[in-house]
Amino acid sequence: MQIINREIEGKSAGYWALLGGLGALILIGLFAAYNMEHHGHIITGMNNQIVWGLPHVFAVFLVVAASGALNVASVGTVFDKKIYKPMAPLSALLAIALLAGGLVVLMLDLGRADRAIIMAWEVNPASVFSWNVVLYSGFFGFSALYLWTMMDKTVKGWNKAAGVAAFTWRLVLTTGTGLIFGFLVARQAYGTALLAPKFIVFSLLYGTAIYVLVLMAAYNWGQRALGDEVLRRLKNMLVIFIAASFYMTLAYHLTNLYFAKQRDFERFILQDGGVYTTLFWLGQVVIGYAIPFILLVAPNTRGNRTALVAASVMIVLGALAQMYVTIVGGQAFPLQLFPGYAEKSSFFDGEIHAYAPSHWEWMLGIGGVAIALAMVVFAVKILRILPESLADSVADPHAKK
Repeated sequence: MQIINREIEGKSAGYWALLGGLGALILIGLFAAYNMEHHGHIITGMNNQIVWGLPHVFAVFLVVAASGALNVASVGTVFDKKIYKPMAPLSALLAIALLAGGLVVLMLDLGRADRAIIMAWEVNPASVFSWNVVLYSGFFGFSALYLWTMMDKTVKGWNKAAGVAAFTWRLVLTTGTGLIFGFLVARQAYGTALLAPKFIVFSLLYGTAIYVLVLMAAYNWGQRALGDEVLRRLKNMLVIFIAASFYMTLAYHLTNLYFAKQRDFERFILQDGGVYTTLFWLGQVVIGYAIPFILLVAPNTRGNRTALVAASVMIVLGALAQMYVTIVGGQAFPLQLFPGYAEKSSFFDGEIHAYAPSHWEWMLGIGGVAIALAMVVFAVKILRILPESLADSVADPHAKK
């Protein structure tokens, strides 16, 4: 059967209530940004030691997930897997929306968003932060071009080339995001090249989980057919990415444990870090990896749609916990200037830095998520993003490619 893409009607009270609710969250986020700009970061939980707080957790999570959200489209186009091709437009749209939401939070949290144009014109090749201005802009451009070749038959012949370009750029983008931390030697937790491939693997898991939730919500609320085979393929992806993410987490911490200078930091994260230890073991490992993996592979739940939704939600929660431990926990642990020696001054040397996020930070972070979701909700109403049906008979689950 031929696959036909159609806009959703978007005339129901439920649709407008959803869009209105997201709009309200966006306004709340902008209100928080205004207050943080007007009164300064003194109203937040951030301080001279913890300069990247909860908004950066949301921002980096959204940026990393944006790269992974493009995964479904890449599998269909770059690796020529036919069953994923009808789902590719939503994949590209979601990638653009997630990156936009993350960058809005990032810019509003840093302050003076009006001066962002300076970064675009005055690129510092010696700064990884400056690299990311180019990487973010390139990702928007390649993803938009890729989406165009999917939706306009006159440029369909360029779809493969656009897909390969977007796929390559998303790897470069996530590498650059990981190297923001990997090149930062002023924190004990960072300064390792492992963070680049680690963020790439994490992006695959986080982006695919969000894609599953958005796809299932769109077809459920839009009363369109969504076949079991499509969900089975996406479920198998999640299983592989959970295993890969756990492996990268294990490799990172075992590598740190091997080096004597990093053992105090590992003891802090894995044993004595209080909220960071709890978020690592309970949030990242148990909620983010273990329970979803069991739900997706256990005979009684692996074919259950509710279990797939629950697993995807827990992966997202585990992702936020992982980002919190990485970003905030990495700053909370003091840098050891002289390993093997103790130093003390009035500048918090050797002290664990305290941080508690304020409601302003929560408002800004959630506002960024709402921006991403609102972009998707509105776009599927005006653009032919979603196939009318993804039933098994339409999606062709028996195709070898």
